Amino acid sequence: MLYPLFFVTVYLSHYRLLRLPYFWDEAGYYIPAAWDFFRTGTLIPQTTTTNAHPPLPSILLAAWWHLSGYVPSGTRTLVCMVSGAALLAVFKLARNLTTNAVAAVAVVLTAIYPVWFAQSTLAHADIFAAAFTLWGLAFYLDRTEPARNRNVLLAALMFSLAALSKETAIVTPVALGLWEAILLLRERSEPIQQRLHLNWLPALLVPILPLVAWYGYHRHKTGFIFGNPEFLRYNATANLNAHRVALCLWHRLLHLTTHMNMFVPVVCAIAVLFIPVSSPSPPTIAKPQLRAIAVVLFANWIAFSVLGGALLTRYLLPMYPLILLLCAATWHRHLRQWWAIAALSAAAFLAGIWINPPYAFAPEDNLTYRDFIVLQQHAIHLIDQRYPQATVLTAWPATSELNRPELGYTNHPVRTVAIQNFASDEIQKAAADPGSYDVALIFSTKWEPPANRINLGRQNESTDTKYFDFHRDLSPAEVATLLHGDVVWQAHASSIRFLHDGGGEWAALLHFPRIVEAALAPPNKR
Repeated sequence: MLYPLFFVTVYLSHYRLLRLPYFWDEAGYYIPAAWDFFRTGTLIPQTTTTNAHPPLPSILLAAWWHLSGYVPSGTRTLVCMVSGAALLAVFKLARNLTTNAVAAVAVVLTAIYPVWFAQSTLAHADIFAAAFTLWGLAFYLDRTEPARNRNVLLAALMFSLAALSKETAIVTPVALGLWEAILLLRERSEPIQQRLHLNWLPALLVPILPLVAWYGYHRHKTGFIFGNPEFLRYNATANLNAHRVALCLWHRLLHLTTHMNMFVPVVCAIAVLFIPVSSPSPPTIAKPQLRAIAVVLFANWIAFSVLGGALLTRYLLPMYPLILLLCAATWHRHLRQWWAIAALSAAAFLAGIWINPPYAFAPEDNLTYRDFIVLQQHAIHLIDQRYPQATVLTAWPATSELNRPELGYTNHPVRTVAIQNFASDEIQKAAADPGSYDVALIFSTKWEPPANRINLGRQNESTDTKYFDFHRDLSPAEVATLLHGDVVWQAHASSIRFLHDGGGEWAALLHFPRIVEAALAPPNKR
């Protein structure tokens, strides 16, 4: 009965975002892969490079498009439905472990946490995997006797669906399976507990089977198990460096405990631990479930410090509700006025949706992604109006936005010349072949504080450049000077945002007036 309420709340709170065209990895992989399945029924993408991601998001999106039509608003409505289902899992999980009040606070804080809020309309595999993972955890952590056997089967199903949504979701059930194996060895003298662990152990390892089957199918169709070799190198083999892993562990710890104002509930939870438990003592999370949550958090912290070329926070999406649940349960146990901390945390999260932190971050972590899309829309609309036959120099994802009308930016394909980014070395490469393009669409490839603002990440730029593809985009004026063009349009995020944040996001169009040698030749006479 709560699901319609959760869905409607998510839908209405994102209403003005539903018609936005597709963004970044949506445009680069997930939507093209689902579009290929929708049109041809093939699970292996044909119009984009296959990355061996499991196919469940493509199947769900394509099935929904048969009902809604292939429009961004239909896609984003489905993602709102998935987000609402995930929040319902958070409520079930929290209510089983604590009280209704704590569960309600955990749901509200999860829904408005900037990373979760932004991902609630973006068709990335992570939101699908997060929903199934949270439902799997809700069934796993519910150890009530009457529903125990049913929960084992449902948890196995949910974790399997999570693994078929995103391959890295397998980390959670495997970590819990190993934990159950440890408990099985430790509790040899307790037959009842041993029987319980023996029931859970195969259920938690079953999700490996559908994932292995998918990779076998992918190997049969493409010759590659884990996607193309470059994808495997970027996301796995190139990351096995001790210094890089140590840096990732630090970054991921910050992502889990401080990013996008998460430090407010976490610091408050640590602070109230020094306050004696209020009397009468409120219920607390039982130690077995608390240890299981700790195992899940620890396993994902380690795994996502090794896997993945980019340190995207959405990879940790199902972990944020667990942290918020632990924080809310701690406030409730130690402080009578815990609602005040919940309100403070909610205010911090709401601010984080619009106000950017003083360091570089991915636009998809809050509504900065909306700024990016709107700037791209304006720029591509001008290209359609002024230079419809031009060849455009630009970088991904604008190359996909211009080449693929189905992404919602243009109604006809536009020729492009691709470069990696707008750093100095890439612009120098483009300057070596000036005749191959007529117009340049340049933009900020990440958000970072303007030069005159505090930047907490500035001291890390050298290591970020070495390990995490950090680079500095040249300004429109600098690019125009190097390429000998004219800036015909530019805009900053501050001109399209409700709140002024210093304009960290920007886009610009450059035109290159070329001198062309022309000659008249008489027509061939037969």
